[in-house]
Amino acid sequence: MNFIQYEQKDAVAVLTISREKALNALNSEVLTEMESTIDAIDLETVRCLIITGAGQKSFVAGADIGEMSTLSKADGEAFGKKGNDVFRKIETLPIPVIAAVNGFALGGGCELSMSCDIRLAAENAVFGQPETGLGITPGFGGTQRLARLIPVGKAKEMIYAGTKIKADEALALGLVNAVYSSEELLPAAEKLAGKIARNAPIAVRACKKAVNDGLEASMDEALVIEEKLFGSCFETEDQINGMKAFLAKEKPAPFVNR
Repeated sequence: MNFIQYEQKDAVAVLTISREKALNALNSEVLTEMESTIDAIDLETVRCLIITGAGQKSFVAGADIGEMSTLSKADGEAFGKKGNDVFRKIETLPIPVIAAVNGFALGGGCELSMSCDIRLAAENAVFGQPETGLGITPGFGGTQRLARLIPVGKAKEMIYAGTKIKADEALALGLVNAVYSSEELLPAAEKLAGKIARNAPIAVRACKKAVNDGLEASMDEALVIEEKLFGSCFETEDQINGMKAFLAKEKPAPFVNR
């Protein structure tokens, strides 16, 4: 891998986009390497994934404008599909994914962060979809996810006008869960990931699927989705042992993902 670093610490993995000289911009090679890395995650041992960018200036400053500048209509559509396919893989990955946004999250970087379950930001983080200033639309899900995560009017302002927001405003809008200093960001993400990883993996994964699938369904359909996933947790070792420990007022043994 030239541009992706991947490290697993116990049940938590960290994927770092490492193209610091280009502010971690996404080109075809970065997207291909990211997809290969995600496909290779050992879901038996990894219970939470953190995605971040190398350095402290930029999470991902956007898609690579140098590469995009010469694309035809067909090439542009194919590039958009490539990014969407990778980000959709992240969004639907069975395990939770935390974005540790360390600096610029513009264009494809904002879109990458939004494909993650939870976003934590450094104080210097900046979010935006500045594509209209380049003569294009957001192409990796920005027009769809931003309006689902923050008030629609603000999302439209950011997309139409290319308005950027800093970490404090992103927090106020609910785009990020919390804001930390640059030094505290990754440790905070690892602490949260560790807390998630200590809970029963089958239950956590069922929760992710219930939330994601339910948001795309009517309430009646969504409740059926929840009922089935709720039921699927029963008769597992983790459910039996977890409830047994609770009733005995004991600390449960580590969950085993069975």
